[in-house]
Amino acid sequence: MSIIKTEEQYQQAVLRTLSIFHAEEGTNEADELALLLLLVKDYEDRIIHLPDISLLDIVRLKMQEKGIIAKDLEAIIGSKGHVSSVLAGRREITLKMAKRLKDYFHLPAEVFFA
Repeated sequence: MSIIKTEEQYQQAVLRTLSIFHAEEGTNEADELALLLLLVKDYEDRIIHLPDISLLDIVRLKMQEKGIIAKDLEAIIGSKGHVSSVLAGRREITLKMAKRLKDYFHLPAEVFFA
């Protein structure tokens, strides 16, 4: 195995990774899996660049996915005015709001640390 340089090599590595993903610890496949994960991560870090997305964009997207409106967030964020200010970007999301939004939308905590 060597550094992944092409999309084709990347796709092959991903397929192999998925096929041995549940390898038992201490086996040759487990060692191969560990190496493949490093190589795939290296390729993704070098080649694949995800667009930056703001926390508010994530919240709006989750609202759209769940089919909810701003009024539905009042129990999580606070009053109608607070919800409006937060969604417009005029008011910061507090730690308390972040925890409630994380739990409500089932988001990873890392989303709130960007």
